[in-house]
Amino acid sequence: MADYSIERRGQLYSDSFRAYFKRDSNLVSPFHDIPLMSKDGHYNMVVEVSRWTNAKIEISKDLPLNPIKQDVKKGKPRFVANVFPHHGYPWNYGAFPQTWEDPALTDPHTGFKGDNDPMDVCDISDIRAEMGSVIQVKVLGVLAMIDEGETDWKVIVVNVMDPNASKYNDISDVENIKPGLLSATVDWFKYYKVPDGKPVNQFAFNEEFKDKDFAVSVIQAANAAWKNLMSGATKNDSISTANTTQENGKISQEDAEKAVSSSAAFVEQAADLPDNISQVFHIPAKI
Repeated sequence: MADYSIERRGQLYSDSFRAYFKRDSNLVSPFHDIPLMSKDGHYNMVVEVSRWTNAKIEISKDLPLNPIKQDVKKGKPRFVANVFPHHGYPWNYGAFPQTWEDPALTDPHTGFKGDNDPMDVCDISDIRAEMGSVIQVKVLGVLAMIDEGETDWKVIVVNVMDPNASKYNDISDVENIKPGLLSATVDWFKYYKVPDGKPVNQFAFNEEFKDKDFAVSVIQAANAAWKNLMSGATKNDSISTANTTQENGKISQEDAEKAVSSSAAFVEQAADLPDNISQVFHIPAKI
């Protein structure tokens, strides 16, 4: 198994924050260089957010080498609200490398185009994964969210190192092992933007999770879309394809180091969290 690490730049919880990925000391892109599948046949998940934290941190699509960074809106760092009964994200949250939801393609299952991001992943393991870690996971199922008119698949997985990993084989096992978690997941995605004045999110399939086989099929479709992006068959100027291992878009380690050094120097002290970071929002029943 490859040894992945991150090099932090800038200040955590500010718009200067970056975390660049390394594999065995060589810089890599978590979007393009980390393989979707590990050598032992498991899926690789790039962890962007640790469970129970609030900072909205995600893979950068436009920066060379695609570091994970603090999401910013209207000049301010974004933090997800605490929607009762949750505190921040209720699972480890991240993305599958080498996947892409093509904004030019209408998804045949949802009728909406892709959201232009790598495929989102929710790790329901009892293990709290650190931001910037790369973990191996088992795919269990998927939820089809429609976010402001775009398809935004949410794949449900479990860390293979979880003590109960062998008991999870499909989405039906989740309810048996962790009753209520799936319905809570739907509610979280439905309401998490409401405190920011946004409408509730919608879902395909009557808010029902699809099984493992279905999830694998949509992951494969997103991987095929990524391959088309990297080969040049699909054009998208909003995404940096700079990488250090692929045939197209490959840059040298020297140029990769220059990209890292051009970002802000690392600041050990994190920026202050918002004053309302502990506020809990209660969503009206009839919203």
